[in-house]
Amino acid sequence: MRRLFAFMTETCCGNQPELCGTLVPLQPGRKVSCCPQPGGPVSPMPSYNVLFLCVRNSARSIMAEAILTKVGKGRFHAYSGGTMPSSTGPRPEVLATLRSLGHDTADLRSKDCAEFSRPGAPEMHFVIQLCEAPAAGVCGELGTNPVSAAWPLPDPAKFTGRAVERQVFLNELYGALLRRISVFTSLPVVSLDRMTLTRQLNSIGSAVPQAAE
Repeated sequence: MRRLFAFMTETCCGNQPELCGTLVPLQPGRKVSCCPQPGGPVSPMPSYNVLFLCVRNSARSIMAEAILTKVGKGRFHAYSGGTMPSSTGPRPEVLATLRSLGHDTADLRSKDCAEFSRPGAPEMHFVIQLCEAPAAGVCGELGTNPVSAAWPLPDPAKFTGRAVERQVFLNELYGALLRRISVFTSLPVVSLDRMTLTRQLNSIGSAVPQAAE
């Protein structure tokens, strides 16, 4: 019976001490390691920096940065950059779409990905290419050894059509990115080795339906 009590209090009902009921008081002096004491130190959850890379950094990568900023919930920090960034900034229709969907666009800008290789820049843990851009290596050193993946998506700049058709296209593009990013943020990153993580990250780009061409 003592061994049973010990097992139940050590597992502590899935690290929820309130579910242990009166079992803990039955063993005075016994420390339950998985039930942190009130006010005790709590190990912080790891967080990751993610760079979305494209050529112009004016549409797809801007959308991805905005989406991950919103759904990352502090666990993922989103950035975007381009190998030949737009001199006029993000496309107005992209910013308008993001605002209509509840995103803050005040800090979104088109920028050279080389910014992230300069001293003091955040170190990237993931680099995700959203178009047929040159290799991320042209951006310089982005981190110690970031995990890279490709999620190719059609370019809004190449889509021709009426205003209504363009808006439908942008909505579909947003949906495709949201689905990919939602799958990405649900991965058990801490428990995956690098090879498995790279494979799963790349599979997201091919397994999730793309926006219509």
